[in-house]
Amino acid sequence: MSTQPDNESPDHGRAYMRWDGWGDPARAHGLPNGVKLLLAAVLGRLPKAPSAPRLAEVTISTPPLADDDLAALAKAVGDDHVDAGHDVRLLHAGGKSTPDLLRRRQAVQVAPGAVVLPATEDEVAAVLAVAGERGLAVVPFGGGTAVTGGLTPHAGPHRGVVSLDLHRLSGLVALDELAHEATFLAGTTAPVAETFLAERGFELGHFPQSFEFATLGGFAAMRSSGQNSAGYGRFDAMVTGLRVVTPTGTLDLGRAPGSAAGPDLMRWFLGSEGTFGVITQVRLRVHPTPEARLFDAWTFGSFAAGADALRGVAQLGTGPTVIRLSDEDETAVSLAQVGNIGKALAKGCTAVVLHEGPADLAAERREATARVLRAAGGELADPRLAASWDHGRFKAPYLRDALLAHGVFCETLETATTWSNLHTLKTAVTAALADGFAGERARNRVLCHISHVYPTGASLYFTVIAGLGIDPLEPWERVKSRVNDAIMAAGGTISHHHGVGADHAPWLEHEIGSTGLRMLRAVQAELDPAGIMNPGALVDRRLR
Repeated sequence: MSTQPDNESPDHGRAYMRWDGWGDPARAHGLPNGVKLLLAAVLGRLPKAPSAPRLAEVTISTPPLADDDLAALAKAVGDDHVDAGHDVRLLHAGGKSTPDLLRRRQAVQVAPGAVVLPATEDEVAAVLAVAGERGLAVVPFGGGTAVTGGLTPHAGPHRGVVSLDLHRLSGLVALDELAHEATFLAGTTAPVAETFLAERGFELGHFPQSFEFATLGGFAAMRSSGQNSAGYGRFDAMVTGLRVVTPTGTLDLGRAPGSAAGPDLMRWFLGSEGTFGVITQVRLRVHPTPEARLFDAWTFGSFAAGADALRGVAQLGTGPTVIRLSDEDETAVSLAQVGNIGKALAKGCTAVVLHEGPADLAAERREATARVLRAAGGELADPRLAASWDHGRFKAPYLRDALLAHGVFCETLETATTWSNLHTLKTAVTAALADGFAGERARNRVLCHISHVYPTGASLYFTVIAGLGIDPLEPWERVKSRVNDAIMAAGGTISHHHGVGADHAPWLEHEIGSTGLRMLRAVQAELDPAGIMNPGALVDRRLR
């Protein structure tokens, strides 16, 4: 049994995130004074949230796997790589959404029956075979950063749950410098992948907020979209090949850069969230390390004006790597965190833009983008605003933890739609949040930004802070359900990049239709006839 103190890692050679929060506990921080003042003005005085119990104080309501189950799994991966200890099970008890973290504060929690750590594709196949034979569900686990409930160990009709931790399945398999393609084992974390590539003069350039802890296989399984998507595309656009182990066989997909040999089967697994099988290798498009990185900050008088400017950039194709626009409320909160930098900034919205690549080409693209932004009413702002965003781009989850500790509920949600429908969708989501929080008698503030743009549309990413009391889980579920209904009614997608998981599964049929849902179930039935693969995710568990 694992006996590590809180936030220390069981001895499996990996650095786990803080069990009851985000990331490295040494990097946790308090609230900036500017944010405290803003919160007091918006939310008033709030009761301090109860602290989470220590790991040793938590009772796990689900029993560990039986000894014969553990022995069979150990035969597949070795005795040292099966762990049914109390602490390591809790470290695999879910993802990092705000509801996940609120559940970490409960005295009694659900956790997988054991954690299994394969190191090869053959070992993955052997674990799936054991699970199928013994009636155990399997939840693939990469970095543990998921935020839509897809890592909750739901057993469905099975006797127990195995968390399949893939971190030992890590490393660079091959780099084709001529084709600009790299093949990695799926448990490779994003920083490790970038280190391998940098040694050869390349980078992937995929930087979602989960970058420091997430894995490449997780990016593929969730159809991740990083902050550099304007330049390099979504992660699924970077993927050129996959190897996937399913309960009924292994697939090697992506034979050529283009093919008309029937439907593209690889696309079935991008976004499948571990419900069809386990991604074991990912082949990716990479690019040379940029020679220049040119940051700019811009201001706009309104969100509508800024959005129109971003549309012009996306449709003209001037080539920024990053282009994002914060609305008035998000701009105010951002400035509250950077002290005196933003004091001279006029009221309105801020945009951050990055151009990178060969120095002369990056400069040309920067000027082309600037012409579009100026024509739309944009004004150049203090470049330190862009530098501040770049410096803090991975810190927001730590701020969320600090807010929760102060009794402030904080969560994010996202969607996407066409440019012509963008403001209608933003208004609908904002109204649903306002109505939902009003029904809960909770003062709140809603922030929004655009961070992913396309010629035809863009994503909307909302951050909500609210005073939902000391037990906010059920009130938030009611508010979020109202918001999801509003997204569907207003023509948005239920998720642009967070995924479906368990949280969004009840709305999936509304988006893809009953025929689409039957197609997903048909593939599940073919690849996973016993239904062992992550039964709590993607397809509504109530309907499986």
